[in-house]
Amino acid sequence: MSSLDVLVVGAGPTGLTLALQAHEHGATVRIVDRRSEAFRRSRAMIVHARTLECLRPLGVTAALLDRADRSPRAQLHVGSRVVDVGLGAAAMRGTAYPHLTMVRQADVEEILQDALRRRGVELEWGVELDALEVADERAQATLGTTRGREPTTSRYVVGCDGPASMVRNTAGIAWDGGSYRQEIVLADLELEADLMPDVLHVVAGRTGLLFLFALGEGATWRLLGTRPAGSADQPYGQPGQAVDAAEVQALIDDAGLEAQVREMPWSAQVRLQHRVARKFRYGPLFLAGDAAHTHSPAAAQGMNTGIIEAVNLGWKLAYADHARPALLDSYDRERRPAARQALALTHAVFFAEASTHPLPQFLRGRVLPLLAPLLPMMVRQPHAMAAVITLLSQPWVRYPGSALSVADGFLARGPRPGDRLPDRVVTCAGRQTRLHDLTASPGVHLLLARDAERAELDRLGPRVTVHRIDSWPGTGLTAVRPDGHVGYRSARSARALTDWLELVGAT
Repeated sequence: MSSLDVLVVGAGPTGLTLALQAHEHGATVRIVDRRSEAFRRSRAMIVHARTLECLRPLGVTAALLDRADRSPRAQLHVGSRVVDVGLGAAAMRGTAYPHLTMVRQADVEEILQDALRRRGVELEWGVELDALEVADERAQATLGTTRGREPTTSRYVVGCDGPASMVRNTAGIAWDGGSYRQEIVLADLELEADLMPDVLHVVAGRTGLLFLFALGEGATWRLLGTRPAGSADQPYGQPGQAVDAAEVQALIDDAGLEAQVREMPWSAQVRLQHRVARKFRYGPLFLAGDAAHTHSPAAAQGMNTGIIEAVNLGWKLAYADHARPALLDSYDRERRPAARQALALTHAVFFAEASTHPLPQFLRGRVLPLLAPLLPMMVRQPHAMAAVITLLSQPWVRYPGSALSVADGFLARGPRPGDRLPDRVVTCAGRQTRLHDLTASPGVHLLLARDAERAELDRLGPRVTVHRIDSWPGTGLTAVRPDGHVGYRSARSARALTDWLELVGAT
């Protein structure tokens, strides 16, 4: 019988981030996955700026950027017209990552796994959750391993085990939503076509959008297309049965792209659904990522939402033994509304991209070709591109109503409790730096205005790092949570700061 703080079930990007965030904030962690090895066909390929910001204190962002394409280019095919789009020149403001970042899910997982291994946390492949129950406010799991059945007790279990989550099913949490009438077709291809290499090709047709990514995993091109869902009985959200080359060729032909399939070493169909768990917590059991919500791949929200969610939950599990009950309760209250917002965004984008409804079919097949001559001018507007990419990066995620968002006194300008900390240039210790440079390490960060008193802050524990911002006038202070959101802000003193630190377990 073993005992630990956090058992993470599932080793996708969400589970790996959760394990790393909890470990970096002091929890003992074990992460298991029933697969014998990682799935090396990337289903997600874009990491948004906010996701990179959340991962930065964990020390993995630089490695991700080393493997990423930070200046991706796309060609939009509309009828006979091809429009070049520079996605790396969006010039987003207020972030150290002002670009669209293309990096394969397989690379994200490998980098996170390496980070865990360097910290002494080994991912355990081929370990399945056979049974799970709650007793005495702890989670008692039975794991199936090559050595047999192993009982394990932990303070918390986090289900990052996908849409068919056993953790969610064990907790009896309802899975609200429905299925899409369309499915995704994925394929690795060698094509006979006059296509610019190393470019994302987007083909707009009446039947939907077709994407060709120059991934180079199993072949030169990765195809992603949509078609009406079949009747195959296979798990949602997971690569299922292979697709015939003739069917893939039909998708290409229907899109109007002049290309012939020469080789197809791998293909799969993926059934889609749109669902959100009715709650993200049941006692010591938590849900994150696709176990908590699932939707279409439109707008590249799945992997990003799961990672941001894991960063939100990981530190709370680590700090919970020193905190008030509101800390763990805040996870569901903060993240479930955000998951619903992400689902609404993907639902709208997927409707426009792939729906067989007459309206989007008319817009894709008739209106878009008429607008094709104007597209080159439209896509050259950097502010318009920045607005779109910023929207996909989830700037709308805020927690103003959270119990962890505390304002002390009247606040003038600046971020409100619950907001993401803006990444502004400030002066600290006599030199210019960015706020996100100061907060790029685990724990709570306390930002003091120039004239704020420090005497009562000298006894803060190791979970709090204090910075004096010389360029901020006044006597106020701002406490930044480990996930980069403002938690506490006072315009005049640290009167209620101690209460807030006790609330979040940072004392």
